[in-house]
Amino acid sequence: MNSKRGIFLATACLLAVAAQVQAEEAKPTTAVDVGIANKYVWRGFELSDDSIVVQPGITVGYEGFSANLWGNFDTDNDAYDGAKWNETDITLSYTKDLGMATVGGGYIYYGLDGVDDSQELFVTASLNTILTPTLTIYREIAYAPAWIALLGLSQDIELGKNMSLTLGASASYYYSDDDGISEVNDPTSQYRALHNGLISATLNIPINDYITVKPNIAYSFPLSSEAEDFIEAASISDESQFVYGGVTLSIAY
Repeated sequence: MNSKRGIFLATACLLAVAAQVQAEEAKPTTAVDVGIANKYVWRGFELSDDSIVVQPGITVGYEGFSANLWGNFDTDNDAYDGAKWNETDITLSYTKDLGMATVGGGYIYYGLDGVDDSQELFVTASLNTILTPTLTIYREIAYAPAWIALLGLSQDIELGKNMSLTLGASASYYYSDDDGISEVNDPTSQYRALHNGLISATLNIPINDYITVKPNIAYSFPLSSEAEDFIEAASISDESQFVYGGVTLSIAY
């Protein structure tokens, strides 16, 4: 009788443990974002001017792996004589939390309208501490070979009522391997310089367990005289400093 009772208790414990393990198993996650902004600025370059941009995206993740599809719709671009969907990007990545640090890497495909498509590989590492210092290295492997190093800091500040403020800052260095990507004032020298800085603030306003509204504002600026000339030459408005912002609706489940 005692042996039967022991077997029953052992079986019950095993079932309880199995149920707990199953409950703790990772599940796929999905996030859908729709952003609206007054300007499209990427790595310091102004890619739209005097028009609203709509930037939808969807990310599916599982056990550290994720796939993201993102696009840009320019509502009024002189180059297209009106509205145009002009970019579709695909990002495949993997991240691993090691406790004090998080590491990862991946691949980005930039599908661009009017210019050659671009492809990048990247690796990233961040410290899970105050300001979350993060270093990401990108390698352009298709259109214009180059290395881009990006050092970023970010901090979440709790505001109460489940709201938070995310403050961010980053600086980048651009190292071109392409003779066609040269300094503006010296075409014989490849562009290799401290590139752009970015300061941003995002207010996270949860509507419920799944929906968050995120107003944001950012300031992008060159970090060197070479970068100032380079960004001005490549930006639509021939400027190098930009203040821009908008709002993103995020649905995660």
